[in-house]
Amino acid sequence: MRKSILAIGFLFLSLISCNKELPKNTLEISGNIEGFKKGTIYVQRVKDTQLIAIDTVKINGDSHFTSTIKLDEPEMLYLFIDRGVTNSVDNNLLFFAEPGKMTIDTNLDFFTADAKISGSKNQELYEEYRKVVSRYIDADLDLIKKRFESSKTNKSISSLDSIDRERDEILKKKYLYTTNFAVNNGKYAVAPYIALAEISDINIKYLDTIQKSMSAEISKSIYGKKLNTFIKERKSNP
Repeated sequence: MRKSILAIGFLFLSLISCNKELPKNTLEISGNIEGFKKGTIYVQRVKDTQLIAIDTVKINGDSHFTSTIKLDEPEMLYLFIDRGVTNSVDNNLLFFAEPGKMTIDTNLDFFTADAKISGSKNQELYEEYRKVVSRYIDADLDLIKKRFESSKTNKSISSLDSIDRERDEILKKKYLYTTNFAVNNGKYAVAPYIALAEISDINIKYLDTIQKSMSAEISKSIYGKKLNTFIKERKSNP
């Protein structure tokens, strides 16, 4: 009987611990990088165009990890792994962080491609956006290949011009989709982020539309402020 009571007590304490709320403006990242048995994980952010580490986790035998950092608002961060003697270009995972609890599960062989990220609405929206935009990127790459092959076979200038016009149409569709996506998600930090990262050279009237669609909170956020400043600078230097 005594053992049963103790067991229930331990279970109760465990549940309390699991449900314990994080301090305000805190991000807890937990996850697993299958196959990563020894090395270092860095959580990084961009500061003054440079990537800087804001937390470091040593991995030695167990591929599970936890990182807790101060995060005031949604922000694009990077999860970088140092494989030691094993070199790879697939080392840096971009993710849209938010205060609260997030999980990142992936594996060493396909670190970025197989990543499953949860716990962030902005990340969810960003993945939705990238899924659609990737179609435009793939279509453009196919046309680039087609143009290259056509130029080698001495195709006429008109044929090459036709391919260029197709590429222009794809670019217009990508820009229009990005604009609409940002406008429709103006209450999330992903909106000004993709405006700056993907279509900063678009006609200023479209950036104005995105700016007006941002909520008051997002307009004051890190990417909202950057977008506001960027638009102001573009208008002063047409």
